[in-house]
Amino acid sequence: MVATTPPELPTARPRMTWDVWGDASDARRLPAVARFIAGRVLPGEPHPVPRVASPALTPSRLDETDLEALREAAVTATDAASRALHLGGKSTPDLLARRSELVQPAPDAIVLPASHAEVAAVLRICDARGIAVVPFGGGTSVVGGVEPQAGAHRAVVALDLVRTAGLLSFDETSLLATFGAGTTGPQAEELLAAHGCTLGHFPQSFRYASLGGFAATRSSGQASSGYGRFDELVHALRAATPAGDLELGRAPASAAGPDLRELLLGSEGAFGVITEVTLRVRRMPAATLYGAWRFRDFADGAQALRALAQRGIHPAVVRLSDRVETRINAALGGHVSRLRGCLAVATFEGATKREARAVRDATAAVFAQHHGRDRGPGPARSWERGRFAAPALRDPLLDIGVLAETLETATTWAGLTALKHAVTRALDESLSAEGTKPIVMCHISHIYPAGASLYFTVIAALTAEPGPQWRRAKDAATRAIVAAGGTITHHHAVGRDHRPYLESEIGPLGVRVLEAVKATLDPSGIMNPGALLLAPPAAARDISDVVPPPQDADVRDVSAGAAEGLS
Repeated sequence: MVATTPPELPTARPRMTWDVWGDASDARRLPAVARFIAGRVLPGEPHPVPRVASPALTPSRLDETDLEALREAAVTATDAASRALHLGGKSTPDLLARRSELVQPAPDAIVLPASHAEVAAVLRICDARGIAVVPFGGGTSVVGGVEPQAGAHRAVVALDLVRTAGLLSFDETSLLATFGAGTTGPQAEELLAAHGCTLGHFPQSFRYASLGGFAATRSSGQASSGYGRFDELVHALRAATPAGDLELGRAPASAAGPDLRELLLGSEGAFGVITEVTLRVRRMPAATLYGAWRFRDFADGAQALRALAQRGIHPAVVRLSDRVETRINAALGGHVSRLRGCLAVATFEGATKREARAVRDATAAVFAQHHGRDRGPGPARSWERGRFAAPALRDPLLDIGVLAETLETATTWAGLTALKHAVTRALDESLSAEGTKPIVMCHISHIYPAGASLYFTVIAALTAEPGPQWRRAKDAATRAIVAAGGTITHHHAVGRDHRPYLESEIGPLGVRVLEAVKATLDPSGIMNPGALLLAPPAAARDISDVVPPPQDADVRDVSAGAAEGLS
């Protein structure tokens, strides 16, 4: 292994603005696209949600002795601007909360450790003083995963890992790279490029999300067909917990009991803090090719994708949009009259152009067998140019009274059609009952031999009570997912929003197993109270903290999970 001493440090990363998705560079906000969408869904009087100039924050509950102890361990901030940047994630309920003039629950301090040792020291202090800790990467959670909730504790700090960013070691022979958990996707790619390598993990949160966050939420990138999910890329990891340190993973495969890495992959900061990740990387592809195909209907396209997965043909990216999403995207691209049916786009990579062409040709042959018509490389290139921009569209849409939100699931190929119909119907019925007929789109973006993901985008006119409006729709959709045998989340994680449904997927004994792990690693319960596992009722996530609650109490604790955008 070639150690980097000191660590290779990346260029500074952009931080998201406190009240919108993105940073100052996203100021354009896609106004023309927002107006186009609004023109299709706004019936009568719109209900825009205006922004506020600055947030009203709860006062800090930490005393000077608390702050002195934290400052001895790591850089600590208590100014309003820093606290506002850590109010939570970026789902629609989060964005609505940022537009509220009510006082918003804020972390009592922001702690910024620069190493594993500093993280461990902060946890010891907080555990001794009864202070909750919420690990914070890029702040891109869309399921309530980084809410500053104290739970049963007297205060809460956001533990921001931004100062841990860097390449700690690089093994040229084994193609393994160890990063600080606060390294973002772009920073990792920058550092790996210097070694001629890539991680190949490109979720729509790529520009802001951290590697530690990818691990803690079991992220799946847009190129997962070629590179694999993030948890498949993790060779080893290091974590600090209130009970001590964990260093897991030492060989490419092992039979030394259950794989304890899996306890932390997907743990969402509820057990401890992932501080370092060792990842399997690849040589940078020398060639990338693009392709797109039109199918008569979604069923033909899904059958083609199933054939790819089951024959072991692996484009780097492969996505299939249903008729509604194909039509909307075509209209946004200005060529609505030239594209009908369902569009699939794909990219193909190889060490040589010949290798990339071989995968493309194999894909084209399978697609032709399922009535796919070649549309050339243009649509795939167009998709790639805009693939990280869509989440920022939600903010200008809220400005003019339009809800744009997403949710995702996965199931077997045998259950795919029924699941798609059930979720589409649940969203349509719920939002129509609110007086606004929605547009519901869907695409497949992650495929496996046994099944695939379904990713839904919903656009509807906002009602006068947008928080309850979306909560009820999300609850209806999630109940439909559970009833149809899908997973409650394919890659967005559980957070607080999906927690009410977790037992339906893993069973009461499964929940007790997770509770036992938490009791072992975090006996005082300071780690991210309410995320993944049940918290005391006073800590339950609810947009009613900042807007009036709905009348039907059974959905009061169900908030929105947002997502990878509108395409």
